[in-house]
Formats: sequence, structure tokens, C-alpha cells
Amino acid sequence: MTATRSAATLDGFAKVTDAVEGVYLRDLEPLTRLVVRTCNSEYRIVVSPGGEMLVEGGRFFDRPTPAVLEGASLGGSFLKVGWIGVGLRMEIRDESRRIVTSPVRHIVAGGETAVVH
Repeated sequence: MTATRSAATLDGFAKVTDAVEGVYLRDLEPLTRLVVRTCNSEYRIVVSPGGEMLVEGGRFFDRPTPAVLEGASLGGSFLKVGWIGVGLRMEIRDESRRIVTSPVRHIVAGGETAVVH
């Protein structure tokens, strides 16, 4: 059974998200910088207090834009709130729209080369 098929239930989605590397924005200090590479784009994120962030990158954020990370999903109805996970899609909301990215390939904090998990 594939990861997507097994994630068709809440229990399956929880197992998939528990098995992959990721990070909760709430666990990061304000002004922490992340670079998130998806299958199609690269996003530069600066963590702000209160669960907000500045995001730049991809085709929708051509300059730093205040936004909220809704969470990570497989593109369906389940969402791990406030979290970015490798293999899952970021769901980002700014003042006028909700963006769902392609799946995340890796997450890098600041100038480090290690993957955040």
C-alpha cells in the first residue's frame, strides 16, 4: 500500500506524518530563517512571533510577504497544523489567498546544511 493510500484515514495520515522529518514553526525562535525546497520551488521563510512568518519564493511570493503556515498535508483534507514535513505539501495563507505547494524535498535552517527535523 502506498503512503498516500494509507493516509486516506486519520490514523494513516498520523502514521505518515510521524514517520517523516519536519519542524513545527512554534518550536523555532523568532527570526529563525528556513529554506524549504519543494519539488518545484524554493521558499525562504523568516519565523515571526505568534505563528506568523515572512515567506518569499515560488511563483506566488516574489517578495517577502507576511503569511501564516496553516500546516502540512498530502493535498487532501487532513492537515498537520503549523508544521512543515518532508514529502508533504505546505499550506500557506496570506491576506488574500491560500497556497498549496508541491511536496517538500528538504528543510534547511539558516546557513546550516543539516535538515531540520
